[in-house]
Amino acid sequence: MNLAAALQVAPTSTQEAVAYPSLFLLVVIGALVPVVPTGALVSSAAVVALHQSTPSFSLLVVFGVAALAAFLGDIALYWLGRRGMRSKNGSRWLEAIRDRAPEERLAQAQAKLKDHGVMVLVLSRLVPAGRIPVMLACLMAKMPLRRFAHGDAPACLAWAVTYQLIGILGGSLFEEPWEGVALAVALTVLLGAVPTVWRRVRRAPA
Repeated sequence: MNLAAALQVAPTSTQEAVAYPSLFLLVVIGALVPVVPTGALVSSAAVVALHQSTPSFSLLVVFGVAALAAFLGDIALYWLGRRGMRSKNGSRWLEAIRDRAPEERLAQAQAKLKDHGVMVLVLSRLVPAGRIPVMLACLMAKMPLRRFAHGDAPACLAWAVTYQLIGILGGSLFEEPWEGVALAVALTVLLGAVPTVWRRVRRAPA
């Protein structure tokens, strides 16, 4: 490898060495504190990966990092929630979960959990703002951590695939990565807004 080639490879390697751990950390934080737009992060990472010298490998790494981080974040939050459920005084983590699960959404999640079991976890990960109500329903049903993990694993895989596909779509339409990132973020924001708009339309007087 000549010097010019080495100088081209080095920055890319450095970027990837920083980007993947950052993506992992941000997705874990987003699972624990549901204010970080983790879907947009994964889509943006997929756009950047698509423009790397080895896009197939980069996309595979993004998928693995995102799915694993989401799973570990969910498991950690569920474990913290279970500790709060067993404690007489509760916990701030349990209160945070309850605060983000409106009564109507919680009732729907409980009904779906009763009808479909852990498979409802897959859908909850794909529906914006659906994860926390279903997690609280699982906590209130005293679902064991192992059973929750069995349902959450395919949910995280499906979630990572979905948002990565959004990123691939955005990245494939433009030559510049920033344009693909902008489109991917716009699509994820739009998807996140659809349920809220739909609920308001349904509640609007005829």
